[in-house]
Amino acid sequence: MGTARRFLPSMSLLRAFEAAARLQSFTAAAAELNLTQGAISRQIRVLEELLGSNLFLRERQTVRLTSAGETYAREIREALKRISSATLSFRANPKGGTLNLAILPTFGTRWLTPRLPRFLSANPGITVNLATRLAPFDFNLEQADAAIHFGAPDWPGAELELLMSETVVPVCSPSLLDAYKFERPGDLLKAPLLHLVSRPDAWEHWFEAQDALTEPLHGMLFDQLATAAQAAISGLGIALLPAFLIEDELKRRDLVPAIDLPMRSAGQYYLAWPSSRSSYWPLVEFRQWIVRETQEFASTGDDPLSR
Repeated sequence: MGTARRFLPSMSLLRAFEAAARLQSFTAAAAELNLTQGAISRQIRVLEELLGSNLFLRERQTVRLTSAGETYAREIREALKRISSATLSFRANPKGGTLNLAILPTFGTRWLTPRLPRFLSANPGITVNLATRLAPFDFNLEQADAAIHFGAPDWPGAELELLMSETVVPVCSPSLLDAYKFERPGDLLKAPLLHLVSRPDAWEHWFEAQDALTEPLHGMLFDQLATAAQAAISGLGIALLPAFLIEDELKRRDLVPAIDLPMRSAGQYYLAWPSSRSSYWPLVEFRQWIVRETQEFASTGDDPLSR
């Protein structure tokens, strides 16, 4: 450990280098860090001597990163972000009860966040930080203790617990429904179909379930459910959306069923976490709580398929 410390640059050297690399200027870095240009230049020299390699090419009154410097800058910038995040989390909860949770945007906004006060009330020693993610990621490279995942139970390097299923319904604006007056499943092919990246085969599965033969389907593609819902409200087409995430739009009749034929999605919702965090007590408490919440929701929710 002692040998490793001798080769570990000080935080002041790293902050000077990160600022100079990001701004491509010793002068600008000095202004940002409230130092002199000479101080920044000396700190960069000390760091280069420690590393045994030049980080910048110095050309008259300009500097630019060497290829080695660019690689080092990316690594140091990410490391400083992690240090900053860890420090902010500790300051928010000095007892260490912080849960960093990656969430799907619409699920997090419309289903999870309104229920979080119950969890926080029952666990006052835990601070929950939320960040949106649309797809699985490497937990080793992200500041996340767990994540909400939709799809198949497939997340390399993670453990998963099933939370719940969803029922999707084909919805559109009232004006589009009036214009097309859909009567049979195949009639929906007359209107534009809106697709979700997270459910790329949803429409194909829906038409197959209705025994409606189709040719390859095309249409606008959305990476977020809320954007697809707004597109349907605006009359851009028919969207196949989870009923429980558009309850307000259905109640207000901003969206209406294009045809009353709901379908269970092939994908499901899971809680995912790295094995290294399995016994982390804020995660243990959250896992137990969200499983209870989803079970209660499944038993009392307004599922179109149960009507």
